[in-house]
Amino acid sequence: MMRPCSLFSRPALALALAAGLALPALAQDETEAGPPALPFTYLMFEAAVPHVDMPACPVDLAREGVFCRVALLNDEFHIFVFSEEGDQPLVGFESYDAELMTGLFD
Repeated sequence: MMRPCSLFSRPALALALAAGLALPALAQDETEAGPPALPFTYLMFEAAVPHVDMPACPVDLAREGVFCRVALLNDEFHIFVFSEEGDQPLVGFESYDAELMTGLFD
């Protein structure tokens, strides 16, 4: 017995259905924004991130009106730079490989 001819094979039909289901998401207005981003303040950072105060920022992050804190995670030093103004928002961030410290404590 012959099966009726079909325009779509099963994989093609599945792909077409998946694309059809995705269309409403793609059709959303791109100008719609989610909720406004919150600034990451030093108060939030200090409460949530284990860190060490730095007496001075690294040379490549140092500038007037900022202070730095360092956290060690995943074999990297993560330097967080905060403004001294207002709510002290995060204004810079840089990660450095912990291998930079090799030999320093020998």
